[in-house]
Amino acid sequence: MGIDGPYRWATFDTPQSRSLLDGQEVDYVRFVGGRDPVNLLRNLPAAHRILSDRDIDAVVSTGSSMALPFFALARARGRECHYIESAARSEGPSATGRAMSRIPGVWLYSQYPLWARDPWRHRGSVFDSFAPTGSAQGRRDRLSRVVVTLGTYRGFGFARLLKRLLAILPADSEVLWQTGDTDIGGLGIEGHRAIPERDLSQAMREADVVVAHAGVGAAIAALEAGKCPVLVPRRHAQGEHIDDHQIQIATELRDRSLSVSVDADELTLAHLLAGADRGARTLAEDPPFVTGTIADRT
Repeated sequence: MGIDGPYRWATFDTPQSRSLLDGQEVDYVRFVGGRDPVNLLRNLPAAHRILSDRDIDAVVSTGSSMALPFFALARARGRECHYIESAARSEGPSATGRAMSRIPGVWLYSQYPLWARDPWRHRGSVFDSFAPTGSAQGRRDRLSRVVVTLGTYRGFGFARLLKRLLAILPADSEVLWQTGDTDIGGLGIEGHRAIPERDLSQAMREADVVVAHAGVGAAIAALEAGKCPVLVPRRHAQGEHIDDHQIQIATELRDRSLSVSVDADELTLAHLLAGADRGARTLAEDPPFVTGTIADRT
């Protein structure tokens, strides 16, 4: 049995989510950061209300800590639950994934065969939808338009990347800076904390190169725009994220030839030009696991 909809979404209130889910039924819930049990518990009443007020047959989530109260309450009510671990986790489940594995009856899926063992099943990766290509515009020797995106995860900046880019970008490059929670005071740039998804995707399509922190969302947005992103992972030791999972994402996409991946301190103009010389194409409308995961119970 598949899950064919209609769908109702529960997510955080951001310009991206409002843009992506325009016209959909959405419940906006309290933001939950990494290792944030207080706000996790504060979402219990919202989860109870949503599951009580709506005719919910199944709950599906991919790598989101906010899903825990929804899954716990849904399973207590006998609802079907499917948790797809984030593509960020190539070496093993996240803390949320480990917690999900303790809730009886939750279907668990890994996007990597390396660690897919009972109770985790492997049904493919969201990255399987993309293949590398050469750039349609040929080899570049200059960069006219650049998109820099640092995501919208709260509480962590990435000034190290911005400072490095300012040191290596040509002075005549037109740059769109999506800077999230990074303090840009004194950098002399006009940054945008968040940009609606449609606007950011259009800017990516028109750019010579996309430079991004190595978040799954940023990487997929660039790939869908036909770009080979230059991915720069945030480092836990530098206070840029809660752990080093972005290194796993950057490594995975580099090994698939879907990104140029480099640490912020080692980033050069040559890396940016290499990204501009390459591209990506979409192989299928939906990632493989979307059609195979929930329907395949054997």
